[in-house]
Amino acid sequence: MAAGSAIQIPTRLPLLLTHESVLLPGSTMRTSVDSPRNMQLVRSRLLKGTSLRSTIIGVIPNTSDPTSDCDDLPNLHRIGTAALAVQVVGSNWPKPHYTLLVTGLCRFQILQLLKEKPYPVAEVQQLDRLEQFTNGHKSEEELGELSEQFYKYAVQLVEMLDMSVPAVAKLRRLLDNLPREALPDILTSIIRTTNQEKLQILDAVRLEERFKMTIPLLVRQIEGLKLLQKTRKSKQDDDKRVVAIRPNRRISHGSITEDEEEEEDHDDVVMLEKKIRTSSMSEQALKVCLKEIKRLKKMPQSMPEYALTRNYLELMVELPWNKSTKDRLEIRAARIVLDNDHYAMEKLKKRVLEYLAVRQLKNNLKGPILCFVGPPGVGKTSVGRSIAKTLGREFHRIALGGVCDQSDIRGHRRTYVGSMPGRIINGLKTVGVNNPVFLLDEVDKLAKSLQGDPAAALLEVLDPEQNHSFTDHYLNVAFDLSQVLFIATANTTATIPPALLDRMEVIQVPGYTQEEKIEIAHRHLIPKQLEQHGLTPQQIQIPQVTTLGIITRYTREAGVRALDRKLGAICRAVAVKVAEGQHKEAKPDRAEVGEGEDCKEHITEDAKPESISDTADLALPPEMPILIDLHALKDILGPPMYDMEVSERLSQPGVAIGLAWTPLGGEIMFVEASRMDGEGQLTLTGQLGDVMKESAHLAISWLRSNAKRFQLTNASGSFDLLDNTDIHLHFPAGAVTKDGPSAGVTIVTCLASLFSGRLVCSDVAMTGEITLRGLVLPVGGIKDKVLAAHRAGLKRIIIPQRNEKDLEEIAAHVRQDLTFVLAGCLDEVLNAAFDGGFAVKARLEHLNSKL
Repeated sequence: MAAGSAIQIPTRLPLLLTHESVLLPGSTMRTSVDSPRNMQLVRSRLLKGTSLRSTIIGVIPNTSDPTSDCDDLPNLHRIGTAALAVQVVGSNWPKPHYTLLVTGLCRFQILQLLKEKPYPVAEVQQLDRLEQFTNGHKSEEELGELSEQFYKYAVQLVEMLDMSVPAVAKLRRLLDNLPREALPDILTSIIRTTNQEKLQILDAVRLEERFKMTIPLLVRQIEGLKLLQKTRKSKQDDDKRVVAIRPNRRISHGSITEDEEEEEDHDDVVMLEKKIRTSSMSEQALKVCLKEIKRLKKMPQSMPEYALTRNYLELMVELPWNKSTKDRLEIRAARIVLDNDHYAMEKLKKRVLEYLAVRQLKNNLKGPILCFVGPPGVGKTSVGRSIAKTLGREFHRIALGGVCDQSDIRGHRRTYVGSMPGRIINGLKTVGVNNPVFLLDEVDKLAKSLQGDPAAALLEVLDPEQNHSFTDHYLNVAFDLSQVLFIATANTTATIPPALLDRMEVIQVPGYTQEEKIEIAHRHLIPKQLEQHGLTPQQIQIPQVTTLGIITRYTREAGVRALDRKLGAICRAVAVKVAEGQHKEAKPDRAEVGEGEDCKEHITEDAKPESISDTADLALPPEMPILIDLHALKDILGPPMYDMEVSERLSQPGVAIGLAWTPLGGEIMFVEASRMDGEGQLTLTGQLGDVMKESAHLAISWLRSNAKRFQLTNASGSFDLLDNTDIHLHFPAGAVTKDGPSAGVTIVTCLASLFSGRLVCSDVAMTGEITLRGLVLPVGGIKDKVLAAHRAGLKRIIIPQRNEKDLEEIAAHVRQDLTFVLAGCLDEVLNAAFDGGFAVKARLEHLNSKL
């Protein structure tokens, strides 16, 4: 670097605090930044600055940046180096940090620290511009002698190196071209010196002191190089370059020498080879690893491939090739664990017990590939964890929702930068055994992209005939997955590719009935919420009537997640009362209103004596439980979110109730129709799909063809229903897309009610596909639809006759509460949907005699 007089730095500089390295003027250093103030300096100054001035910072050596913004700054080293930030590289692994490439410009002295946050800024004075090189005739002669002596030793050192190396040749030219006053700093940063020695050179502001301190360092380096030339016989030139000149752009890592690091790395490679030979990996994998370890021994550590190969070998050693856990095969104990963890779910429990029974008879049974399909919140994921607990196996969950890269499943090839194994192999490395329970969550939400189709990559993983030799792209050797128990979860099978669905055993997990939700709440949800909120059963009591009120009036779902949240809200309201130490006065006709009217506490008359006797001690929580009844429920959760609106909605002709299936479970669906004068057009609204639109056209065509038989007329009395009449069909919840054939019978009933002027029974819901001949065809999702009707309080359900077999899956107490009408044609549907039936009118013209 030129003399300091050619450089002028700002008088205010942001300070970068370093501890492990010293930057000298004229040298270049790469340093890692991960402390709060230094990170803020990079983000605010270097990354957002737009001028050259914003890239000049002050580097303060021998000063650690505190690990927290709240900590005070330590004492700063008074002498620093003004530097130009040449390059900034950011990374998030293994933690967020930046790597800076800075070039020293000149020395400066801190005059005053102006601010400490968000990063330190100081007023500085440039030193190299202020120093006087000539202090009289004697000083000038002494400085010239020191300069010549230093130049002589520098040339001697460089000429002892291999001049064919480009870096050495460039250094030789710099000795002749650079000003003499810049050489001490540059040579000190190149030769082997300690940080303390560099710090002394940095503090030497006067040039004479700098020369005097640097010359002994050059002499020491020359003597060491001479000794090395005598002792080493082979590859002399390479060793000179390694010992004499260090890479100028290297981050300091402490005081460990390179020879010690090489010895440690060599010992690590030997230990790694020993682990490979003693591991229980397959013969093919062992052959590949031994080949790679030979390449690793011959490879210089500075090569990028060295780290990649080493990481690959360490992964191969850590994989559980033959390590497995022993299954607990006691069926009775497994049944108890499953019943304690989950209520209902008989199909799932039966399948797990069948697997255990077969494992008792055959040890080498392949792990099944199960797929639990059902609405959210019914316990698909948690039952997978319970299965692992029952079997005594390790459990690992892999979330597949939104995954669009097949490399997430099969890994990256090792030729790519940053390659890594897929989630399957990473999961096996995490659990450490080769027979865990893998839960592939949300397998129906995989996506495609330019990086491939992850669903296609799962074909090999989930195929029992292929996964015994699963080949990850990163490993490039076969790994046996046949002992892994794969459990996939999905909300619907419609979005799962047929080839993938064919490889899995699908088990439907329907929504819960009201009775099942009450049992689940009192067995699992309420105890869990009490524990999370620090309450005990002696402080709060939620009767089953209240739980039923929450289920029917505040939640409408197939699972129990919303129910769990409502119970948590109740526990929080009670926790406020308990924390305040308030007690309920025993008055049967009075409810004590809490602060902010968050909740009401009711106690029974039986609790009066104990409650009154304990009201004096306000420091203790109430001994008698706070009873949560329907009045307190309204105060805590607010007005009911759902009302029984069926009777209100069916108070006029042209409205019918249908049943729909969604990935979230079954739902009831209102169909509304109206007519007006027009040109015979049919208008459909409510975001209907093509199939549902076709069902509407089928319904109006069938009614027009049978209008005389049922005496259906338009407003003008004509049997042509569309004569000067427009019909508008609407499906409420217009923001939700609807499609499917099962609304056919509902549309026919709705239009029949409109043209006949009769009301549809308010407690009837229906589902079924229709044909142009008036037949009713079977549909899917009967169980979820029936449960939705049961939740809504409906009593009669019209379903296709060919769906009678699906009623066996419905719980007995639900079937007892409902009346099922099995219809094979639309005549039977209409007769069941209207009070007194929908009889065909007798045709009088058939009775006229023609005699």
